[in-house]
Amino acid sequence: MANTTVSVTKRVQTEQGLRYCPVVLGVDGRPRKDGVRVNGVAERHPEGSYYLDWYEGKKRIRLSVGKDADRAWDAKLKKEAELNAQARGIAIPTVTDRGSTLPAAIVDYLDEIRATKKPRTFTVYKLSLDYFKETCSKEYISDIERGDLLAFKVALRDTVELAPRSISNHFSNVVSFLKASGKEKIARKGDWPVYTEQEPETFEQEELTAFFAACNPSESLLYRFFLLSGFREQETQFLTWKDVNPGASTASVTHKPQYNWSPKAYKERSVPLPATFTKDLVASKPKTAKATDLVFPTASGLPDTHMLRSLKRLVQRIGMEPEHWWLHKFRATFATTCLQHGVDLKTVQSWLGHSDLASTMRYLKAARGAAVQAKVESIWNYGRSDAHMQRSRGTIRGAGQRSGV
Repeated sequence: MANTTVSVTKRVQTEQGLRYCPVVLGVDGRPRKDGVRVNGVAERHPEGSYYLDWYEGKKRIRLSVGKDADRAWDAKLKKEAELNAQARGIAIPTVTDRGSTLPAAIVDYLDEIRATKKPRTFTVYKLSLDYFKETCSKEYISDIERGDLLAFKVALRDTVELAPRSISNHFSNVVSFLKASGKEKIARKGDWPVYTEQEPETFEQEELTAFFAACNPSESLLYRFFLLSGFREQETQFLTWKDVNPGASTASVTHKPQYNWSPKAYKERSVPLPATFTKDLVASKPKTAKATDLVFPTASGLPDTHMLRSLKRLVQRIGMEPEHWWLHKFRATFATTCLQHGVDLKTVQSWLGHSDLASTMRYLKAARGAAVQAKVESIWNYGRSDAHMQRSRGTIRGAGQRSGV
């Protein structure tokens, strides 16, 4: 017998991440506003959108129906009536409810992202979905097919002219959106954009020496912190004096509810700093109480969201090439230097806050620079006299004859 039951769930943020949770029903048999059951316990979750869930044969269907509980319940009753009619062989007009439109589904999904993710993540997803909305001609989510995804990939390459890695990121974001909107397994394995993972770029010692020589004390302190801690940009923006432990000579990445900021992947960590640098950092702390607890605030005491712009201006001012300088390059230099000096992978992974070891292993690259070149010169004896090389070859031939080679 055909399955004619339709469930209503709400996709909300839980301690286990985003989950589809059943709604809580009131005494009137309709869902309570924002009420869901998480692991069997009733909770209130104003964030998220409602979904219909039913089976067509063995295929599970999940359809976004917006953020209004009453509308979601009406959609459930309508869909159950439709399934019952089909089970009895009654023809159903095909021009009835086709589910969410693409623009409406995007609005619902971005509302979820805004409520559950960081502002930067919201901005990235919004850009991906704006691109998709521009290239997709389908009005309803239910009409979107694999070909629309392939056309989206081509448009990002040929029309928007994005780099392969950016295309892959936008493609992945749109697939996640479609999955959340009920269009699962729409992309096949070979459809995903491929790109070559580039080796992380690092600063040479000569560059850093010249750079820090041109910095004023506050600039030197900020960019030395980036280099010696491996912190990301936002981790440095929201670093507070409570995160700095002079006794242990460490800096920590912690949750900052007062700034509505959380670490990437919600992972807190501590990183050891050179004691001399920690001493310099603590010495820079204002002697009088200020309205901010930030280590590197703006003049008005707010998080400095223009650290990259300031770096570019500084580099240009001292006559270097701005395009060769960015904040993440300090982090890459930190990671590579630690690994080249014998710090084990797992420890560097912990210091960087990476979720997987593969991300850390990208920084395991060959050393470069003047010191390395000097070693190469000494190993291969470049510049030796011809007479010396002749003697060397004779010694090699004699050794070969004695050994029977």
